[in-house]
Order: sequence, then structure tokens, then C-alpha cells
Amino acid sequence: MMSRAPREDFDESDVQVGHHKEYAAGVPGVYHALKKSYEQMGATRTTRTLLRLNQKDGFDCPGCAWPEKDHRHVAEFCENGAKAVAEEATRRVVDADFFARHPVRELGGKSDWWLGQQGRLVEPMIKPAGQDHYRPISWDAAFDLIATELRGLDSPDRATFYTSGRTSNEAAFVYQLMVRALGTNNLPDCSNMCHESSGSALTEAIGVGKGSVQIDDLEQAELIVVMGQNPGTNHPRMLSTLEVAKQNGAVIVAVNPLPEPGLMNFHNPQTPKGVAGGGTPLADDFLQVRIGGDQALMMAVAQILLQDDSLVDHAFITEHTAGFDEYRAHVKGLDLAELVEATGLTESQVRGLAARFAASTKTVVCWAMGITQHKHSVATIREIVNVLMIQGNLGRPGAGVCPVRGHSNVQGDRTMGIFEKMPEWFLDNLRDEFGFEPPRKHGHDTVDSLRAMRDGEIDVFMAVGGNFVRATPDSNLTEAALRRCRLTVQVSTKLNRSHTVCGETALILPTLGRTDKDVQAGGMQRVSVEDSMSRVHASHGRLKPASDSLLSEVSIVTRLAKRAVGDKVDIPWDEFEADYAKIRDRISRVVPGFDDYETKLSDPNGFTLPHATRSRRFPTKTGRANFAACPLEYPHIPEGRLLLQTLRSHDQYNTTIYGLDDRYRGIKNGRRVVFVNSVDLNTLELADGDMVDLVSEWKDGVDRRAENFRVVEYDTAKGCAAAYYPETNVLVPLDSVADVSNTPTSKSVIVRLEKR
Repeated sequence: MMSRAPREDFDESDVQVGHHKEYAAGVPGVYHALKKSYEQMGATRTTRTLLRLNQKDGFDCPGCAWPEKDHRHVAEFCENGAKAVAEEATRRVVDADFFARHPVRELGGKSDWWLGQQGRLVEPMIKPAGQDHYRPISWDAAFDLIATELRGLDSPDRATFYTSGRTSNEAAFVYQLMVRALGTNNLPDCSNMCHESSGSALTEAIGVGKGSVQIDDLEQAELIVVMGQNPGTNHPRMLSTLEVAKQNGAVIVAVNPLPEPGLMNFHNPQTPKGVAGGGTPLADDFLQVRIGGDQALMMAVAQILLQDDSLVDHAFITEHTAGFDEYRAHVKGLDLAELVEATGLTESQVRGLAARFAASTKTVVCWAMGITQHKHSVATIREIVNVLMIQGNLGRPGAGVCPVRGHSNVQGDRTMGIFEKMPEWFLDNLRDEFGFEPPRKHGHDTVDSLRAMRDGEIDVFMAVGGNFVRATPDSNLTEAALRRCRLTVQVSTKLNRSHTVCGETALILPTLGRTDKDVQAGGMQRVSVEDSMSRVHASHGRLKPASDSLLSEVSIVTRLAKRAVGDKVDIPWDEFEADYAKIRDRISRVVPGFDDYETKLSDPNGFTLPHATRSRRFPTKTGRANFAACPLEYPHIPEGRLLLQTLRSHDQYNTTIYGLDDRYRGIKNGRRVVFVNSVDLNTLELADGDMVDLVSEWKDGVDRRAENFRVVEYDTAKGCAAAYYPETNVLVPLDSVADVSNTPTSKSVIVRLEKR
């Protein structure tokens, strides 16, 4: 029996605020996971589906990219992973009748939660120019329309092609191949807005833009520092790894502006102790750093470590690094008092962290978007690497860098070529394999694509996966920019806000999800993904698709490419669609580490891509790991203002809203809340429960406003506030970006609170 989606939207005035939780997961996590699954899938489908999730012969979670160990639990998933699967494997459908009942204008007024709850998209739809309803269109007509538009462009650079991290390696590879065969490198992706700063910093520092550690390293580490990350909500299975590390004697330090219960105490639902209500305290220290103060904290730690020459690994530095003398002189010349002030911590706390580093011979530093979305994010990550290099904590067991990626294959998409400025060797390999000259001029990333759309320089926008409108900054500008396009194309599994923000003509192309069986002319297909630690493994969809009309992402891309690229380039698109092994064969000759791809993929545990840092090789311009003497930067907050960070609730993943509660923070039935420290509330003459508008302040003088937020008194760092995205993306100026990486500064937005 088909479950019904909610037909009415929620009322923000019903929001309730209770006490925040002291621990994560436990029996409540299991209950909420199963409750959501039963609502969307029913009992039988829930059992059949969840027992395949993250298993060796099953499908990869469409949520986060945390890796699995070789040994799997029967229930190898977390609460939010189960919710992600429930949303994709739902029995609810959005069909032609739905769009006939709901004009685009009406859908544009619905919440993200309501839109997502309507179900799976099941047939291709078009919103013709000048009309306010989507109506059905055949696949052939849709592909012909897109191909005609693409072939008619004055330049291929007048189209831009976005990708979500959920896309498989196979789909990502043929997508970038199509785009480059068309003649452009306009390949923005979700990584541009999340972990681009990590890739930029690590490429400069160690020559590889990925993390260097494996799960075994975390379990062997003596010290794990978790910075700007909330694994209890965003990567819950990471808590199990931290629990093992803790049991093995690791010290764990949490560095974050907000206390996150998962890092404080973890009730592992896979263990009798966790089910019985017993937990494992994880963080030995919680350092409530001021937003954006992480670079200063690492600089202070470095300065203290360098005062004791016995703590410096001179052999590693001499043999494997460059720039140490300049870096040491720079750090020693910094004012420790200013560094401490920038962190918002006490000098005792800073020295305590330095003592933790000094006592450890095997240190891992983990971070996520709390580090990557500031103006000085790249410099901050360089400073993290600097501190690790002082003690030689790169390229040995139990030590290294661990940027924790978000979406399940966002790292794999980049490996496959989804990047606006892929290195020359990749383009050379494409040329040699496929016999055409790929474009060499760098293309647009996400921010630059928006600027180009805003300025009338983009006619066609295409997205494979994701919710571009709600993932990007400066929401009003983003929507206006998309509406300037002649054609917008969304390849999607479910309804979202991006389908309501249309170019002159708009297409929705529904696709198979990670859970769905994918049968092509060559038989049942499997796809592959890369996790956050460079492990590549197979994923096998097991469920009957929601509609016989659905096409896989590979099918959509190859059928479009056949029409749009035509015979300009001799690429066997039909063969690629019929048998994805043919795609993997080509990948094996283009992308290093994928030799004998098909055989390696048949290993139930997958295979790990090479990472030069693990053997202390550093493919940088100097051939060494590079210290960086970066100037100190941190946000300066004007009087009467707060520094806002955007974050997720526990009932969402990226832009997908699973529900209206954030039980870890005590929020029920609402999302328009702003968390503020009690001291700041007194200074601003506000009280818990007041209703305010959030207004961001930026040098362009534009009034960016998020209206009608309930103030919640909360233990945030003083001078700092927090609120959920995507509701607050409207406050992030498009041109407020990180140096080098061009990532929006969603974690450091200066705001004033205007009482309603």
C-alpha cells in the first residue's frame, strides 16, 4: 500500500524548545530510524532494504561517505543513513497528476520539508516557456530539446553542468566526458561549497587533496583532534570508530563553537552496553573555540611546541619538508596573547591542547565544514598540517590528516574528473584514450557559475543530482540567476526547491536511486563509489524502481551525449549505457590507481587508492611537504553584532530535510531558530523566545534578510550564533568566499538581530 505524504505544510509558530541531549544514538536513534523507515517504506520493505545497506553484496548508503571496515555488522547503518534510504526507497510518488494539481508558483511557496516528503519523481516533465505547470514529455523529446539548445550555443562555455556527490563513479566519468567533448570545463559541484578548501590546502601542502588516514590509523592513534565537526549528526558511524580508538587508549579533543553530544558521550546501539543506556565518554577535552579562531589555535599550539626542541622531528623535517625555517621564524614572532584572544579560549586551555600534542607520537586531526567555510579556511588547514609536520605526524601509522567528506561519493566524483580545473595529466589521458583534444581553459566552479548566470553569460544550466538552489549561497541572487537561463535541467530522484526555480524552459529528468535495480542491455549493473578515505567499492541496487519510466544517470548522460556531441568525437555512448564495465575499462586507463578496475571491484571489500603521503612521498612542486607561513586571520565582530555559522539539524542531511526536530539540541517542530549565548542575549537586550529577523552585513551594503526566527538561549561561544541552513543561505553573500578555494563563507557571517 502506498504511504501518503503530508498535504499541509508546517507552522513555524508551533516550534517547541526543550533541553539538549547529553549523548548521541542509543535506543532513541534506533527508534527514530525505524519509525521514519516504516512511514516511508512499510515494515517488509524496511527490513529487506536496511539489511542490505552498506553490506558487501548490497548498496552504498546515499548519505555520508564514512567508510566501512572489512567486518560488517548486520545493521551497518546509522539513524540518518536509514532516513536517507527511507526517503529514496519511499512508496510515495510525484507523477503528472501531482504537477497538474500544483502550479510551479504554488510549489515555490512550500517548505523544503514538504517538497521532499511528496515522494519519488517517476516520469520526465517539462515546464514550457510562459507556463506555470510541468507536464509530461517523452525521453526522446527531452533529450532532443537539450541537445538542440547545447548545439545552438554561441560558445560551449555558455552552459554549465553541476554535479552532486551522490553520483556514481561511472555516471560522473561519462558526465565529465560529455561536457569536455562539448568543449567546456564548466563543471561546478557540491564540493566547491563544502570541502574545496581542504583540497586546495592539502594539494599545496602535501601534493594530494585527500585525507591520508585509514580507519586503522584512527583506531591506533594516541591523540585525535576533531575540529569544526559534528559527527553525531553528520557522520554518526564515525562515533563507533572513535569509540574503538578510545578503548585503545586514545585521547580525543573536540574543538567546536557548540557542544555536540556525540563527541561528549556515545551510546553505541550495536553493543549491549549502548542498548542498556550505558555510554562511552569520548572527548577528554572540549575547547569551545570562537568561530573562525581555529587558525589562531593551531598557531598557538605550534609556537608552544617549537619552544621545546625535543618535540620537533628534525629527521622528518630535514628529509621530507620545505620551508621550515621561514615557518618557525614566523610562528615564533607571533604574539601569543593575540593568538589566545582570537581563539576565545583561555591561555590555560591553549597550553593544555599543546600538551596533548606534545605527549602524543601518533596524532590524527579530523575536520569538516566548520573549518572549510571561512575566508581564511585554506590558511587554517595549512596550519593544521604545519602542526602535524612539526612532530612528523604524516606518513606513519596512527597519524595524518582526516578531512571528513560529506556526501557518499563527492570524493569519487572529483577523482573521476568533476572539477573545473583538472590537472593537465588528466586531460592528456582523456585525449590519448578518446582521441579528442579536451578544453584546457579552466571553467566555472559553483560561485563563478552563479556570477556568470547573474551576468547573463550562461544560457543552459544542467544538474545531475543535488538541490542547487538550496545548496548555494545568496539565495535571492541564486534564484534570480537561474531564472535568467534559457533552459534549466534537473536530473533528480525527488522533488526539491530547485524544481520550482526555473529557467525560461525547465526539465525534470527522473533517475534511479542508489537503492534501485539497474538493468541495461548488458544485464544487471553495478556502480562504484569512493569513500572519505579513498576506498573504492561496488554498490548493487536491489529494489524494483518506482516506475518503469526511470532511467539511470548513466543512461541519461549517454543518451544525451549521443545527441549533443554527435559524431564530432568517436565515443561509444551506446556501449557505455549497455554495460558499465565498458566505462570502468576506460577509467582504468585514464585515472591512476584504477588499473584492473573490474577485477579489483569484485573484491567484496573493494580496494584502496594509492596516497603518496602514506609512504612519505609528496608530489608537490618542491617534491616535499611544504610548511606555510600564513598571516594570522580571524573574524572581527563589530559591537552589537554576532558571528553566525550555518549548520544542519539532526533531522536533515545536506539540503534534504527528513523532519522538523533536532532532538540533540532540544528543538521540536520547527527550523527557524537562532542559537545565541545568554551573555550576548543580555548585551543585545533580547530574551529566549523573542522573535527576530537575521540581517547579514557585508561590504556591498545589500540588505540580506532571513525573517521570523525564534531566539533560543544556548551554550554557543560568546559573540557567536548558529542557525540551520538552507534557511539561512540567503544571508551568505555570493562574493564572500574563502581565499584560494572560492568556497562560500557560510560559517562566518556577520549578522544583526532585529526584534520583530
